[in-house]
Amino acid sequence: MNIPITLVAQSGAAPRDVQHYMRPGLLQLTSLPPLSLYVHLPWCLKKCPYCDFNSHAWASGGELPEQRYLDALCADLEAALPLVWGRQVQSIFIGGGTPSLFAPQSIDRLLADIRARLPLAAGCEVTMEANPGTFEKDRFRAFRSAGVTRLSIGVQSFNDRHLQALGRVHNRAQALAAVEEAAQAFDTFNLDIMYALPGQTPAELDEDMRTALALQPPHISIYHLTIEPNTYFAKYPPPLPEDDAAYAMLDRITELTGAAGLARYEVSAYAREGHQCVHNRNYWQFGDYLGIGAGAHSKLSFAHRVVRQVRLRDPQLYMAGALAGRAIAQDDDVRRADLPFEFMLNALRLQEGFALQDFTARTGLAITAIAAGLQQAEAQGLITRDMERVRPTQRGFDFLSDLQALFLAD
Repeated sequence: MNIPITLVAQSGAAPRDVQHYMRPGLLQLTSLPPLSLYVHLPWCLKKCPYCDFNSHAWASGGELPEQRYLDALCADLEAALPLVWGRQVQSIFIGGGTPSLFAPQSIDRLLADIRARLPLAAGCEVTMEANPGTFEKDRFRAFRSAGVTRLSIGVQSFNDRHLQALGRVHNRAQALAAVEEAAQAFDTFNLDIMYALPGQTPAELDEDMRTALALQPPHISIYHLTIEPNTYFAKYPPPLPEDDAAYAMLDRITELTGAAGLARYEVSAYAREGHQCVHNRNYWQFGDYLGIGAGAHSKLSFAHRVVRQVRLRDPQLYMAGALAGRAIAQDDDVRRADLPFEFMLNALRLQEGFALQDFTARTGLAITAIAAGLQQAEAQGLITRDMERVRPTQRGFDFLSDLQALFLAD
């Protein structure tokens, strides 16, 4: 009998036996890449009109089902352990949603559950996303005591008019207070800033960046506001700056951050020395990551294959599925023909590019699999290369999508 795919996705699937992943295949990986853990906490106070992440507004007046969700995360992790057995975790990222809505005691329990089941590297980076609202700010020090080592604060702008247009629940004063609190509570933290906002002028961008940099953040992530499908902005698009104006804004951002001592090490990330994000670098270097939580994605390597998994997306379905040992909605091998593009989609985001030997180590493929694409990219001035390394040029950064597309499977 054929079972509809929609029913399989709703009910979830049990994890396959580890022998399924270890069976012979077309790839030959000589070693496994570093492993990170991603934990998704899906609730937020309000869904932002530009957001296409798996986040769900929590009705005011009710209590978050924190303990049930933590139980589900623990069950999900337990079921996944055979796939990563013996591998050390280099970083943990708690994202959302707004994870700082969870009580510090819940975050403490979450990290204790993880430490009890996975070996963490010495100095393991533990990042948690947080909003600048007063309610969350007051919890920052307790999150640090719970084991979070790095905070990522979703400021987006210090301009009240722009914050209102973006549907954010905080204002400029709360953003400033949150960053100051984070600087006192954490040795390292990140600010998320958006540009090319509805009606934003170059002078307003300058003011946002000067305000952010005056707070001396060790890391800033810069995001161009884009209209994503299935969002409020997709249905009701706001007036955004023209492309040329947006490019000029990005050039100005790079100029100001550089003058403040933050180097652009990735397309959208700027950091002081010693403050690059370990977790995100692992993504960009095509490392492995286990994702637990509603809608979380995983990329896991085995001797003869690279596998991608997706957890059930709806929080209620996820909790029920995980507690029943059936949290997985999708589980597929990455096609051999798609691996070059998947690798390049990440590695070419880094200013330093990638070592040729890492391409072979992470994909199990020979360099000949990307030879034609590299030749085209070099001819178009999008990369520089030598016998050991490939790096995107400034032109390659500016036209990154065009560069990455050269490695798409036919």
